[in-house]
Amino acid sequence: MNTISEKLIKTLKTDERLVVDGKLAKNKVIELALQLDVDLLKLLRSSKDLSKTFFQQVDDVLIFDKVKFQSFVSNKQFLPDSFTEYKNKIGLVSDKEYLTDNQEIVLAFPYKDCVLEGGQTKEDAKRSEIFWNETLAPDEIDKLLEPKALTNFKKFDIQGEHSVKEITEKDNLIIKGNNLLALHSLKNTHKGKVKLIYIDPPYNTGTDSFQYNDNFNHSTWLTFIKNRFQIARDLLADDGTIYISIDENELGYLQVLCDEIFGRENRANLISIKRGSVTGHKAINPGVVNITEYLLVYAKNKRSWKPNKVLRQRERNERYNVFIKHAEKDISKWEFISLLDAFSEEKGLKKTQLKKELGDAFEAEIFEFIKKNSRAVVQFAYPDPDKVSKETKELIKKSVANKDQVYFQGRDSEQDLYLINGQRILFYADRLIEMDGELVTGEPLSDFWDDVLPNDLHNEGGVSFKKGKKPEKLISRIMELSTKEDDLVMDFHLGSGTTSAVALKMKRRFIGIEQMDYAENDCVNRLQNTIKGDTAGVSKSTNWKGGGSFVYAELAQANQLFVDKIQDSKNTKELIKVWDEMKKTAFLSYKVKPEEIDATKKNFENLSLEDQQKFLISTLDKNLLYVPYSEIKDKTYKLSKEDIILNDKFYGRD
Repeated sequence: MNTISEKLIKTLKTDERLVVDGKLAKNKVIELALQLDVDLLKLLRSSKDLSKTFFQQVDDVLIFDKVKFQSFVSNKQFLPDSFTEYKNKIGLVSDKEYLTDNQEIVLAFPYKDCVLEGGQTKEDAKRSEIFWNETLAPDEIDKLLEPKALTNFKKFDIQGEHSVKEITEKDNLIIKGNNLLALHSLKNTHKGKVKLIYIDPPYNTGTDSFQYNDNFNHSTWLTFIKNRFQIARDLLADDGTIYISIDENELGYLQVLCDEIFGRENRANLISIKRGSVTGHKAINPGVVNITEYLLVYAKNKRSWKPNKVLRQRERNERYNVFIKHAEKDISKWEFISLLDAFSEEKGLKKTQLKKELGDAFEAEIFEFIKKNSRAVVQFAYPDPDKVSKETKELIKKSVANKDQVYFQGRDSEQDLYLINGQRILFYADRLIEMDGELVTGEPLSDFWDDVLPNDLHNEGGVSFKKGKKPEKLISRIMELSTKEDDLVMDFHLGSGTTSAVALKMKRRFIGIEQMDYAENDCVNRLQNTIKGDTAGVSKSTNWKGGGSFVYAELAQANQLFVDKIQDSKNTKELIKVWDEMKKTAFLSYKVKPEEIDATKKNFENLSLEDQQKFLISTLDKNLLYVPYSEIKDKTYKLSKEDIILNDKFYGRD
């Protein structure tokens, strides 16, 4: 006869949402139960025995006993495994209650009100511990997110690396360490001061840097993003903007999440970006080929938001096909002929012979002619009657009544107006923009950008990324749209440092935060190359010759040092050595008794390497991964006198 446990396992396994790698996921079962998931409740009701066990009849109403169900599934005897058995042996329970039943704690499920610390430091190494604050109460979360001490200060300028004596809000800043904690460390010093935030977060594709051993990867990613966007919003100025790069994998969910955090009324744009072409193997694959990424744009307060007008390059606009003879004279002397007639006259060729004689050079030569005569090359367009003044409407009527006569209206706040036959005369000169030192045809930006990706200059700034990086052209356009010189720009997924490098070249101030370790390809090397005057990217268009400076600092580590050592360990012997060091100097959880762990050493050795790492990390006090600024003078942390002085200056307490 099947027990209730066996029946429950068999029934739950019929729901594919609850099965991961062929095994029933306890946490997912509990998550759906707490949400009163309709499909789960129907599944439980389908079994007479399970219905009798987990539902109660009250008058005519059947009530699901979620407390009983949660307690049953949480019991270590339900789907026991070696790690759970071992972990329970060392007493990580509270007053003999399961953690999920204790009202004084917040369990680290991927719930909306959880905090995912997300301190992964290596792009190619999976995290085996996901929610650092697995047993935190709300006041402890506040402690986790309070400002952290900074250390290892360095200043870089054209002369090289220097020690830091002063630090002010005018200094450009690079912070190395967990980006969530770094953002919260800035909440008092930079709240409401950041004009632009751009981030290129992990896209959660399964192959990017969001490498977490998690049964609820999607929920975890959303929690990861939500935690960071909430504090990012506080840092934005009232007229500030956030731009988020993303692909189709999480776009829909991210937009809904951003609607909640920033307000749907502050949704500014969804920009599509062409990232490739339908070539090679893509051309033979069936179905629709994906060549698009997106920029999700939100204003902090759309009522205060005033983006700049930006033009982009386009091909020659062939609608400008009229030429004004004698354009340099009084408007009464103007004569209108076709552009091709004027060009053929210039070349001394018949109009019908132009393309044949000039061949491939035709387009280049006619455009040179247009640029040389840009105030004489025009097109006609009817003005929008709803957008012109009463005076202009009268002038339009007059021009209609007097055929082929040109009329002029000078205007203070807008371009001067030229009219003929009721139509406005538009000049090619007003469509020319300078780009990389050359005059080209420009047009206002749309929400489709096909000229900023992919990045063919993979070594912009002298560094390269194995997973690619965003080109400087994309970042410069974003800054041109939403900032002006001396505005503060932030990127808390800094990667190779493109955002900060472009900010230097465009004379913006910046704060960059990066927690990954990219060795020689990191942002510090990139920015040093920029200061020296690298010629790649937007250097030509910004006339970049080098210069500038930035201050580098790291979040001062406490238990994070041991997390890194645990993750780097290759075998049990190395982990035991780390544990011996942890017993002496680490900040262990108050629930952990080292002597009990030592007494069950063989049980530990029987775990997989991944579970051994997960277990040792779980013994650490998650609130002390980094040194709290409020405790900076505590000698336990061994921070130097110089570091203490600089921290006080940074936090405005000197």
